[in-house]
Amino acid sequence: MVEGNRVTRISVRGFAVASATAVTTVGAVVGVASGGEQGTTEPVEATAADATLLAEIPEGQQAQAASLTQQADNAAVAADAAAKKAAEEAARKQAAEEAKAKREAAEKAAKAAQEAKEREARQQAASRSAERADFGVQSSYTVAEVKAMAQQIVGAGQFQCFSNIVERESGWNYRAENPSSGAYGLVQALPASKMSSVGADWRTNPATQIKWGLNYMNDRYGSPCGAWEYWQANHWY
Repeated sequence: MVEGNRVTRISVRGFAVASATAVTTVGAVVGVASGGEQGTTEPVEATAADATLLAEIPEGQQAQAASLTQQADNAAVAADAAAKKAAEEAARKQAAEEAKAKREAAEKAAKAAQEAKEREARQQAASRSAERADFGVQSSYTVAEVKAMAQQIVGAGQFQCFSNIVERESGWNYRAENPSSGAYGLVQALPASKMSSVGADWRTNPATQIKWGLNYMNDRYGSPCGAWEYWQANHWY
């Protein structure tokens, strides 16, 4: 204790750890103690040899250093809180996005399953209709007669799409044959012999050709309208 100027002795190294601002203050005091002018400072370097060096720091400056340290601590706490809040918000958004993606995937799967179910029902209905259709064998058929067969076999809901394809493939000529590829009949089956899976009279019976064509469109495109959609984009099916 020094009379007239109450001070506490604190090591320079310990005070430097507490506050960078306090280190500057230490330097100022050391400068004054060594005979420097008031308000000037000399650089002070803390080394291992300074571990035992004591600086005389007024209590008021100690309080100021403590206040700065407290402010730094408060700033650190606020920064930690802000970082935690940002992390929680990011996690919330990520969870919401994942939930949305799962919901959309489930909805898409449900829609695909429903479409597959409806397609299967249409195919079964078309097959039953084709099985019930029984036409007397003739030596020849007019276009009107062939279309009437198709309407009965294919059904009203899909007939127009079926008709669009047949019109462009054969012009409703059940004896139409492509001289280059050998495709034959109303739906231009290739090879033509594939239609024998429905009946041995595939060359001369429009009903046999229609049944085979309907099965082909259902199996490959889901329906005649599915086949027509593909045909419009590619000009073949």
